[in-house]
Parts: sequence; C-alpha cells; structure tokens
Amino acid sequence: MVVAVDDADALDAYSRSVSSVAAEVTPHVASVRLARGSGSAVVFADDGHLVTNAHVVGSGAHGIATYSDGTETRFTVVGADPLSDLAVLRASEAPPAARLGDADKLVVGQLVVAIGSPLGLAGSVTAGVVSALGRSLPVRTRSAGRVIENVIQTDAALNPGNSGGALADSAGRVVGVNTAVAGFGLGLAVPINDTTRRIIDTLTVEGRVRRAYLGVVGVPAPLPDDVAEHTGQRAGLRIVEVVRGGPAERAGLRPGDLVLTVGRSRITDAQDIQRQLFAEVIGTRLAITVLRNGAMVDVFATPSELVN
Repeated sequence: MVVAVDDADALDAYSRSVSSVAAEVTPHVASVRLARGSGSAVVFADDGHLVTNAHVVGSGAHGIATYSDGTETRFTVVGADPLSDLAVLRASEAPPAARLGDADKLVVGQLVVAIGSPLGLAGSVTAGVVSALGRSLPVRTRSAGRVIENVIQTDAALNPGNSGGALADSAGRVVGVNTAVAGFGLGLAVPINDTTRRIIDTLTVEGRVRRAYLGVVGVPAPLPDDVAEHTGQRAGLRIVEVVRGGPAERAGLRPGDLVLTVGRSRITDAQDIQRQLFAEVIGTRLAITVLRNGAMVDVFATPSELVN
C-alpha cells in the first residue's frame, strides 16, 4: 500500500532535519575577527583548537572569536596552509568539539547544512544539497601552485563570511569547511577526509605542512583492457606535463606515461599522488610504475621539498 505524503508533511520533515543539524552544530562554530579580515571557524578538538580557511587568517597572528552564545575569547593562529586553504587556531576557551564526518562517503543529492557567520552574524544557517563531488579548486601562493582535489560543491547559499564555517551532513557531522563562493547559488567546501585530517593534525603539532614535490601534471585515464585484467586496476593517471628540471624529469618520466603506482600504492587520480607527498618522502627514493608504449616501466624519483 502506498501512503501519500502531502507537501506540508514533507516540508516539516525537511525543516526538522535542518533545525536538528543547526541546533547540534551551531554551538561549535565561531565568528572570527582578525586585524585584516573575518570569517568563521569550527571547534574540532576539546582543547580549544579550531579549523578555518587559510585565506580567512591571511598573515594574521591573532584575533577574537565569538561563539553563538555571545562568549568572546582571544585566539592565536597556530598555523596556516594556503595550498589546502586550511588553518588552525588555538582559543583561550572554547565549547566541546564538533563531530567530524568523512566527506568521501557523501553522495550527490545528499542534504547538507552550511553554518557560519556571514557579515559577522553568528549562527547563520543555510541548507541545500551536494550538487557535485570530485571538483577541483586551484590554489596558488607566490611561488607554488596546487589543486585541492575532491572539493564539495553545494547549492546551500554561502556569503563571504561563511568562509571557514561548517558544512554538515544530516547527522550533524562536519564533512567540509566552506571555502569559496564560486558564483550565484554555488558554494565550495574543502572536504574533511583522511588527507585533510592529516593536514589539520600536522598544522596543530608543527604549525606548517611540509610537502614533497614531483613536478608532474596529469589527468585520470582508463587502463587498456589487458593491463586492467592483469593488474586488477581500472584507471591510472596520464601525465600531460613534466616540469622541466623537476624530480619527475630527472627520474625519466615523460608526458604520455600512464602512472599505475607510486610508492607501491595504486594511483587513479591526482589526489592519490598528493596524499603521499608529505614530509617523510622528501629526499627519499620513491618507486613509480608507469605504462609506456604498452610496457610497464619502473622508475625511481627523489621528491624535493615544495617551497611555498
């Protein structure tokens, strides 16, 4: 038997879900003000650490955080990483941490709620859906460029002050940090996943993120059927550019090579490489297997440090 649900009931269910998420997450979101900017931040640890965007803090070293109950407290900037657009703050007092989720489990069409402080108005809530996944957001510092992979695209209305605020799923878990207004009705958020958790943890402990550098630009590409059957791998990363004088060129990598593994881990997109290029591989020999002219070739590259 099919039970009809009228529009009022559906709206009530939607409203209940959004207001439940807002009630849970809002106390963990702060409005942050620095000498040359403002935005939002999310408490992610019970010891007073908050995460926000690197572009929110800029070159600032300290500021004032205001929580939804009106409490004001001072904070210092522990560290910022412009190449992921993430920064960590340490407040002198803060509410308990928000629950963090895993953005890698999101699906298109899923309800998300954006909570921040646009124009300094703490506790502002908008809702929408995940409109796309796997987007890329180019970021650049004075001397280095990078692409933030798997950015979340949402139609939840975002204003500039939402930057650094929470993007939460219907269970009240923070799955992203709102990072940009890409156009009317379009917002982007840096995902909370294994890679960004590692960046946040590193900023918390060390105040900066050291990255290794290979010097390749690539796009995902399918493997030939016979290679896919032999390796059990369906896709790799096709190199379209090798930076002159970089570690990849010195190792003999070429445009057209199809990267299968790096450090013996399978590669299907740029993020698979980026998640390996942290401090511990700087100056070490990194095994790379590529498909070249129908044959699998092993090379060894020695990543250098990416200088921001």
